[in-house]
Amino acid sequence: MGYVADRWHKSKPGPDDQECGQHKGLYASKTHGKGKRWQARYDGPDGHEITSLWGTRAEADKEVIKQESAKLSGSWLDPKAGRVTVGKYALETWLPAQNIIGRSVTEYRGALTRYLIPEWGNREMRSIKPSEAGAWQQLLTAKYKLSGGYPNRVARYVRGVFRLAVIDRVIAVSPFDGIKAPTLVEAAVNPPDVAEVKQLIAAAYRPVWAALIELTALTGLRSGEVRGLQVDRIDFLRRTLLVDQQLVQEPGKGMYLDHLKTGAGRRVLPITKRTVDLLAAYIAKYPPAAEGELAGLVFTMAGVRAVGEASLDFALKTTCRKAGLGPRHWHELRHHYASVLIAGTENPKVVSRRLGHKDVMTTMRTYAHLFAEAEEKTRDVLDLAWAEPDEEVAAAESSAAGGRIPESRTEIRALKQVNG
Repeated sequence: MGYVADRWHKSKPGPDDQECGQHKGLYASKTHGKGKRWQARYDGPDGHEITSLWGTRAEADKEVIKQESAKLSGSWLDPKAGRVTVGKYALETWLPAQNIIGRSVTEYRGALTRYLIPEWGNREMRSIKPSEAGAWQQLLTAKYKLSGGYPNRVARYVRGVFRLAVIDRVIAVSPFDGIKAPTLVEAAVNPPDVAEVKQLIAAAYRPVWAALIELTALTGLRSGEVRGLQVDRIDFLRRTLLVDQQLVQEPGKGMYLDHLKTGAGRRVLPITKRTVDLLAAYIAKYPPAAEGELAGLVFTMAGVRAVGEASLDFALKTTCRKAGLGPRHWHELRHHYASVLIAGTENPKVVSRRLGHKDVMTTMRTYAHLFAEAEEKTRDVLDLAWAEPDEEVAAAESSAAGGRIPESRTEIRALKQVNG
């Protein structure tokens, strides 16, 4: 149990000690009259003694009772813990606690140092108020001019810092509690269609770029996943790809293979016969290295080095120019894969698993408009399925006459009117 100590007087005076002139019956200590008189003392949950100074005995007693009660209820917080600065806690505690790979560490650290540290870096964690938390989120767009989904992403990192601080018992409550996060804005994707992808493949100026473009369009692999593909991850018999690693690049460390950062990213991907044939033909013509840093890598730069992300992006931009097409980003080939699945009315959960998204909501947000288009086609399918007999005859007659099969009930009726 905690107790209160009188700093100004000795608890066990010696035989030669003189009685205090100010306080009858007490014997002065060396600290008499220096600082606050009363010291609240108690053991924290870890067994280490914690002390604090108070001006009156009543205040010190109240502090001991408060802390002992907090320990019993499980709500105890170390009074000194909240004094850690936001910058120190974010970079030295929160960042190392994230289960992320090297490149993501660089991204997270960059966001913290650009948008959090300049505003609150030297502030104590316990000093941040909810009103300040809301104002800081507004700065992301007003001061730092962030747009799209980036304000939400940066805010998510910082909100995570304070959420962990609550779990660590550094602060009692996050200043972001009750403060709505910035709206997550997902730009509508406009993926290339099959015809455009074929144009890109035909215009690719090296076999490695042609193969990478086609494979990405057929599998939806991320840039790092397709560049880090090794032969032993391909099951030609069962027609599957094991996606469990990616090629990453860090300043000072170069390129290296690393595990995927989420469990959802690790997946077994079913592949088509066209994909199997593509990989088999490429590997037969350009056998991967048997040993060394490039051992087993399917795609390399002439067997000399791994394919860098910058090289991939440059190759696609150059290929777009050669094909006479507008500029494309490599990630849009992944969007192409998703759009083909969605157009085929594939289940959103299946699409999410194929893409390696952490949850189906990520898929729905990214491809919301594509799913909406697929729903419109579903209405047409139902129209055709429930068409009246005379409407079916009209559709059949149109088909027999060499016309295109009507796609909706409305179109069937229009054809009937034209045909009398």
